Amino acid sequence: MERIILASGSPRRQWLLRQIGLEPEVAVSQVEEVMTDKEPDWTVCNLALRKAEDVAARVGIGDAVVPAVVIGADTVVAVDGRILGKPASVCEAEHMIELLQGRSHQVFTGVAMIFGNTGEKVVFAEKTDVHVYPMSREQIVGYVATGEPMDKAGGYGIQGYFAAYIQGIKGDYNNVVGLPVGRLCQELMARGMWNFDIS
Repeated sequence: MERIILASGSPRRQWLLRQIGLEPEVAVSQVEEVMTDKEPDWTVCNLALRKAEDVAARVGIGDAVVPAVVIGADTVVAVDGRILGKPASVCEAEHMIELLQGRSHQVFTGVAMIFGNTGEKVVFAEKTDVHVYPMSREQIVGYVATGEPMDKAGGYGIQGYFAAYIQGIKGDYNNVVGLPVGRLCQELMARGMWNFDIS
């Protein structure tokens, strides 16, 4: 198995990879997460690729044939075409949850994979629709007070306290957590880099 290098410090992405039997090395990208595009799928793809390229350059992939794959990822929440990143304050987190409660929104995760053995770059985005139950002002304030929203796109974590307010989803649940591992594994398997084996 080639080295798997994750260009992200997200514990959720690390956990998702470990869940399917991959043990990633972590090399956190130094790329600033600036939203430059209006379309959420393009935004996450561009940021994911910039992160992967940053780490690939630092670990020497691209300069020589290296048996490794670098994985960059970025996640945003979008509602009515508006991109919601990570809240910068409690007030902003409360405003984000107010926008999301009682309706549907979309979660986009972009993934960029740079294969060191060939130099190939694969970039894709996955979308999941999420519907949130109506929430009272007290529930919104109480949720934000847990501190959970502050490092998460859209101000919530579907795998945490906010699960109490998720009415349903359409698409990949893991995509909402932060990494569409099913699609990622398909790309690895297509290149002979991963095969599930419990023997």
